[in-house]
Amino acid sequence: VQLQASGGGLVQAGGSLRLSCAASGRTFTNWIMGWFRQAPGKEREIVATITWNLGTTFYADSVKGRFTISRDHSKNTVYLQMSSLKPEDTAVYYCATRSMAARTYNYWGQGTQVTVSS
Repeated sequence: VQLQASGGGLVQAGGSLRLSCAASGRTFTNWIMGWFRQAPGKEREIVATITWNLGTTFYADSVKGRFTISRDHSKNTVYLQMSSLKPEDTAVYYCATRSMAARTYNYWGQGTQVTVSS
């Protein structure tokens, strides 16, 4: 399994960015995709998840109403649309995936830096 994340950058507070995570190497039926982030000096935290099959989503409280996770089956790609960005959203964002049966995310993409200026 390979995950390729892209779309990070520098944006002003209140702005928007869309991250993409292209997945390859297998079919992802019954798998779940997640976006995580890690800010300097902080632990990695979950941002949002989505199941490939039904598109069931989960959001961290800190991003609810501002971020939207989605997937495109035809492109094997998961997106994270981020709006109303805040300086505290600044972090390296990672996509990851696991099977529904797995306990942990065992496939990770490289990080993409998101910097929100005030």
